[in-house]
Amino acid sequence: MSDEVRDSLIPYDEIVQDALRAVVGRVLRQLEGHDSLPGEHHFYITFKTQAPGVDIPAHLVAKFPDEMTIVLQNRFWDLNVGDDQFSVGLSFNQTPSTLVIPYAAITAFVDPSVDFGLQFQVSDDDADEPEPHDEADNDRPDVTSEDGSNVVTVDFGKRK
Repeated sequence: MSDEVRDSLIPYDEIVQDALRAVVGRVLRQLEGHDSLPGEHHFYITFKTQAPGVDIPAHLVAKFPDEMTIVLQNRFWDLNVGDDQFSVGLSFNQTPSTLVIPYAAITAFVDPSVDFGLQFQVSDDDADEPEPHDEADNDRPDVTSEDGSNVVTVDFGKRK
């Protein structure tokens, strides 16, 4: 057996990333038609604000030019889940807004109430680390800390 790692002609990393993003869609689909999450569940969803297909108010893009984290718990409405994206109504500083977020734009999905999380690999186009950012502060109750003990990280970086 050789220590040399071969480049794959099959894009395994993209296939796995797409499958994990489909998990986000499946979870959100279970909540469609509701305006709050059951029990103590709440989701932190981080996404690239400039990614293709993202449609959010200009003031949010100005405040979060690279990446933004929203919280879904008990103050959202009109959750519509599609095959490639979802849309949701949230309030920011008492101003209602509708956000459209493709799954491909999501970089993290966390439900700290059950220590579950998914982190997605940033594409090669965005290889530089993003600037640290504040949470979006959509109107929501404060949430206790998260330890991320069950965060799944997939990294199929090529070895040379």
